[in-house]
Amino acid sequence: MALHMGAEDKKKVAIAGVLVLVVLILGGRMLMDSFSTPAAAPPPPVVTTQTAPASSAVSTPGHPAAKLSSTNLDPTLHPEWMAATESMTYSGTGRNIFSQLSAPALIEKPKASARPAKMADAGPAAPPPPPPIDLKFFGFSAARSGLRKAFLLHGEDVFIASEGDVVDRRYRIAKILPFSVEIEDLPYKNTQTLPLLQN
Repeated sequence: MALHMGAEDKKKVAIAGVLVLVVLILGGRMLMDSFSTPAAAPPPPVVTTQTAPASSAVSTPGHPAAKLSSTNLDPTLHPEWMAATESMTYSGTGRNIFSQLSAPALIEKPKASARPAKMADAGPAAPPPPPPIDLKFFGFSAARSGLRKAFLLHGEDVFIASEGDVVDRRYRIAKILPFSVEIEDLPYKNTQTLPLLQN
């Protein structure tokens, strides 16, 4: 069975062939550009410098480098100048940091102690005092059996407790007296006496 190609199909094949050819040419150019040597870089811009004052030259008298300034720089190599700089010896007044045998650096003694004398003499700091109990004692009731109940105020809360009871989950009532109450702060193991509030 033979395939019959119409004129329409031949046009499509020709267009596809041209597109493939264009893609191959563009791909080849991209590969050539990536493997080719880069173009020569443009020369660096010329920078003009100001003439340095004579005092900025090397201060070693008689040294060939003392004659150099920014206006008469010569790129040629001068072996006699290099030999002159190699023959120079270290003549500083401090210690030689490149020698293990040199004298250690002198460190000045402190003029005063870093800590004041009062702080040095003081021992360890005393622990802070326990916080005051923030309950208020505003009355009590006495039963015929002699059992007393204290009325205590903490903000908007009112507590009624007898001796041995724990109030607000941290204060134990130790003793109820007619004009005061003794309360123990359980976390701090501290006992305080609260006076009766007068209206």
